[in-house]
Amino acid sequence: QVQLVESGGGLVQAGGSLRLLCAASGRSISRYVMGWFRQAPGKEREFLSAIGWSGSTTYYADSLKGRFTIARDNAKSTVYLQMNSLKPEDSAVYYCAARTSITTAPLLWDYWGQGTQVTVSS
Repeated sequence: QVQLVESGGGLVQAGGSLRLLCAASGRSISRYVMGWFRQAPGKEREFLSAIGWSGSTTYYADSLKGRFTIARDNAKSTVYLQMNSLKPEDSAVYYCAARTSITTAPLLWDYWGQGTQVTVSS
C-alpha cells in the first residue's frame, strides 16, 4: 500500500507560480510511476504529467505547453509539480497518483492522494 498526501495548493494570481508536493508513505515509491492529475468542477479528471521510476523519463499533457515541470526525490519519497504562468483555467483540485507503469487514464492508477485545491484569480 502507498499513502499519498498532497500539499502546496492555494490562491495565486494569474501569471504566478505554485509548487505542489506529494509526500508518500508506506511502500517505497521508487518502483512506481508517479503522476499528477487535476479535476475542475463539472469536469473529468485530467492527466497532467507523470515521471518514471528514476526520474529520467517524464510525460506531459500537450495542453500544458511547457508551463509545468514534474520531479521526484525517491530518498524523500516526494514528488513535485512546479507550475508556472498559471491561468484562471488552471483552477482545480490537483491529485497525486501512483502506478507501476505509465498510463494517462485516471481510472487505471492504483493509489491516490486526497487532493489539494489550486485557485488562480484573474
